[in-house]
Amino acid sequence: MPKKIEKLFTSYRDQLVHLAKLYGVVEIKSYARSAKRLTISQLELLLIKNKIKLPVNRSSDKAMLKQELKENSIRNAYLSFAFIFLIACFIMMRPYIKNVVNEVKFSHVTEEYKSAKISKPKKTKKQNSNTVEENLPDNSNTISLNAETTSNLFDDLGYDLKGVRAGQKVKPIYLTKLPKDLNKLGNTKKKRELFIKIILPLILDENEKITEDRKKLFKILGKNFNTVGERVWLKRRFKQYKIEDKDLSKLKMRMDIVPVSIAIAQAANESGWGTSRFALEGNALFGQWTWSKKGISPKNKDPNKSHKILQFQVLKASVRAYKNNLNTHKAYQEFREARAQMREENDKLDGLGLTIYLKNYASIGEKYVSILQDIIEKNSLTDFDKADLLPTKLKTGVAL
Repeated sequence: MPKKIEKLFTSYRDQLVHLAKLYGVVEIKSYARSAKRLTISQLELLLIKNKIKLPVNRSSDKAMLKQELKENSIRNAYLSFAFIFLIACFIMMRPYIKNVVNEVKFSHVTEEYKSAKISKPKKTKKQNSNTVEENLPDNSNTISLNAETTSNLFDDLGYDLKGVRAGQKVKPIYLTKLPKDLNKLGNTKKKRELFIKIILPLILDENEKITEDRKKLFKILGKNFNTVGERVWLKRRFKQYKIEDKDLSKLKMRMDIVPVSIAIAQAANESGWGTSRFALEGNALFGQWTWSKKGISPKNKDPNKSHKILQFQVLKASVRAYKNNLNTHKAYQEFREARAQMREENDKLDGLGLTIYLKNYASIGEKYVSILQDIIEKNSLTDFDKADLLPTKLKTGVAL
């Protein structure tokens, strides 16, 4: 190769690459397409193989070895960096992977229960206690598990109240109906705990929705200009919380959660820990009254009263109606004001303290408050005021 041409190259390797391209070495083109970097030795072998004379200023074996060592060191450094990066990504993704695994397990177990337990009821005088009854007509998926099956389901999912009290997140599994044989467990701790396990996710889910709405409300209140979508959203919330004059201060006061301890205590008292006729036949957890045709008439009702107990197709609807009742009815204005005051002072709600403002919920007044406080204290229900649902991609959890 002429000296003038050799001077155009900064290294011996560049000369080899130029010769390979000049003589059209096929292997060089294929390696170039795959973005693979060849070493000096490999380039020399390809040229010799194609009977191409090597440049006269061929590097010494020592220089070649040094160059190859340098190239290998750079390549190894890149590989090491890539490996460390992958390990770091795996460590960072571990909580997410664990959550996904838990979600898959959760979905698998609940779907297994649904497919294994749902069956058409047979027209026999006595139902087998180990079967699941379909309680709604047509194509409804709402079912009623018996107490033993429900308890086993929770155990399989690792859902226990002791763990929740210690900070474990609650699995978002929503039973659509109460077990009809819950009363067979007697007035025992087991019955009460199973009842709490059933309604706790339902209460937390409704509270979570309210909390998300509350965050959005405060975000809107903090802006100088609201979009069309935000104004439409506000209009719907005013209607939901029955605020005709569109007073934002009223909306702020009404749009808030009901402490879990209060909701559980009221559900326990009104439904007899899930064993009352209204709870089993109409999913009525909170004994709300109605004067419409869609209700269950009390057996020993005062002839001068025409009310019925409001019934629902699923338990979650009962929880939603209950919270809407406390957040909108004028009888609980004092409750909402006390709750707002607590928010102003430390942003935390005292479930036990708020019970004194619920005397209007029952005709027995102050005695009703004492009953609620007794239920909360004896069952340590304030432990659940800090409970949270397990985050999951299954936005509505699994309903059974």
